Parts: sequence; structure tokens; C-alpha cells
Amino acid sequence: MSINLEVPKKFGVLVNQAHQVSTEIFRPISRKYDRASDIEPGGPIKELDMLASLIDGMNASGEQSTGARGVRRKGGGGENVNGGNMSGVLSIIEACWGDVAMVLSMPRQGLGNAAIASVANDEQLARFDHTWAAMAITEPGFGSDSAAVSTTAVLDGDHYVLNGEKIYVTAGGRCDSVVVWATLDKSKGRAAIKSFVVEKGTPGMVVERLEHKLGIRASDTATIRFTDCRVPKANLLGSPEIEVEQGFAGVMQTFDNTRPLVAGMAVGCARAALDEIEDLLEQAGIEVDYDRPANTQHAAAAAYLQMEADWEAGYLLTLEATWMADNNKPNSLQASMAKAKAARVGVEITTKCVELAGSLGYSEHSLLEKWARDSKILDIFEGTQQIQQLIIARRLLNKTSAELK
Repeated sequence: MSINLEVPKKFGVLVNQAHQVSTEIFRPISRKYDRASDIEPGGPIKELDMLASLIDGMNASGEQSTGARGVRRKGGGGENVNGGNMSGVLSIIEACWGDVAMVLSMPRQGLGNAAIASVANDEQLARFDHTWAAMAITEPGFGSDSAAVSTTAVLDGDHYVLNGEKIYVTAGGRCDSVVVWATLDKSKGRAAIKSFVVEKGTPGMVVERLEHKLGIRASDTATIRFTDCRVPKANLLGSPEIEVEQGFAGVMQTFDNTRPLVAGMAVGCARAALDEIEDLLEQAGIEVDYDRPANTQHAAAAAYLQMEADWEAGYLLTLEATWMADNNKPNSLQASMAKAKAARVGVEITTKCVELAGSLGYSEHSLLEKWARDSKILDIFEGTQQIQQLIIARRLLNKTSAELK
């Protein structure tokens, strides 16, 4: 398999536009909305409304897709086309160079939108095209083991009745709807887990609280309870059949598309820290020479070179997983590899940059400390570092989840 990981020229304008948005919109308001006292919990971020409309217009043009909502595999195969996934990831990398929390707070750009694109049929995709969807998987009884879903969905006439509690729902307060993972029959295991689109205002759905967090403070994180919440049958994404042989594959396909997006977020945030520390090193008179061995240079320059190498690995793995999705190739292994590598080096790079900058890096005079706080969540949600390594090991060793726990 031959993969060209150069950024396609047709996306040059997109990347430039996303970089300008980061520079002109995200960076100037980043610190303001990071402070809890300056934002109404779960309330709108007015600066993002016009930007969201602009992105909607770009997506409607059909020329290129931006953000999470552009993630969808096309039927057929054989033709190599860098399409919706690649443009989405490239735009997210540049946007997260500006601010991760702003990206997570963008209307109609939620991870639930990526879930809809991944598993919805064409009718559902059209019906939910303009919704802003959060994704609700985690519950008080489990974190990374998505198969442990205990929220139930019981068919009653033309509706499913949902009961359960979801925690750590990103954008759960601001969104229009939530993609909820629930089980149709707990006794049938993973195969019975389906995803449902539940619109805000549906009786029985209550946002109980918003969390106070280490990072991404501008992005609300909600706890949502469902009590006899009636959801139309048509809002079950994909097939309602419990296919034991297929198992968990249907809903898990969501992660094959969203994990490269999260990897892209980590890549963008880490790039921001690298660019900042490069400027600070230059101001301190420390030159980074790519033509000399690292051990012959200043210790800070050597550390920067190591971070650059790690960043490049995360970036290329992200592009590989994205390219495979665009070209209808199974990418579950590559998606987990990209997410694991990019998220880990994202945390390591942002933290190291704080250290290299000394007191300036630890203070609020720079955004370095904020990027270090924001990057940690990217190593946790959409599957923790440990879970990604477990998935990778299973794939490489050809082991089932029962054989390798």
C-alpha cells in the first residue's frame, strides 16, 4: 500500500483559513474563556456563532469538509481520494493550534456529529445534518470499557425508552442533541449496544450538572440523566437488529473515525507549544541546528529536537489513519496507534515546554501552561492511553478481547 502523506495542494486554502481563525479569533479569547468567572456555565460563546455559520457554508459548498461533522466513509472503494476525513483532520490540527476548548465548543462540530456520520443511514444523516451533537458513552460504573454500558433502551411501540446516567459528556450543556450509547438487551452483551440521537428538551432527559476541570474549561462537560426518556425508533443509528456475530463492530466504527480527530487535536496543541518555545529559545540566544548532532548542542536545543521528532511521528500516524479512512481501508489499528502516539507526545511536549520556559511557562503571561492543562484530556477521552495500547496489542497479536485483557 502506497500512501503519500504530503498535504494535498487543494487543502492549502483550508489550512491557511483555519490558521487565520486560530490567530485572529481563538488565541485572543483563549484566556478569557479559560477563566471560569468570565463564562456562563454551559452558555454560548458568542464569538463562535458567526464562525460556525461560516464553516456551515464551507461544508455546504461541497468542495471540502471541515471539522468533525465531515467525517464519513463513502461506499465502494478502489479510488484514492483525500476527502472529508483529511480536510477535517487538517482543519482541526490548525484550529487546535489556536485553542482546543474553542474547537470542542464549536456549534455542530461535536464528536456526536462524527458518530452520526460514521453509523447513520443516508436518511438519518440528512435529518440530523444541522444538529450539534455531543456523544454520551461513559457512565459512573465504567470509564474506558465501552462494552460495560448499562443504560437501557427498551422498545415500546414507536419509541425506545431510555434509562440511565451518562457522565463526562463533552459539550453536553450547549449541544442540541446527544448521541447516547445504550443496550437493547444486557444479556446479549456487546452486540446489543446501539447509539441513539436524543434531542435536547426530550422529556426524561436532564442535564444534572457541569464539571469543574483541569483543562478545556471553555468546553462544558456534563452529567446527563435519562429517566423513562422516550426516543423515536427512527433515532436509533444504523440497524436495530442485534447481530451477535458482528458483535460490537457497528458502534465501535465511530472510534475509527473520531480517534484520528482527537490525535489531530493533540498534534495541533503540541505544535502550538513547540512554536512558542522555539521563539523563546531564539530570544534567549539558543540556536536549534538541524545539521548538528543533538549531543553537541545546548541542552534546551537537544530537548527541542527530540520533541520535534516525537511530534513528527504523531503527525504522520494521524495522517496515515485519516488517509485510510478516506480510501475505505480498515484503519482500527492505525486509528489507535495515531491516538496513542499523538496524545502521549502531546502531553509530554506541552509539559516539557512549560519546564523549558521556566517561570514564564508556569505563569499566565504565556499560553504554555494552558496548553499543558488542555492536552491531558486528549490522552484520556476517546479511549485512554492504556486502552489504545491494549487495542494495538490485540490487533498485532490477533487476539480477542477475551484472550487479551
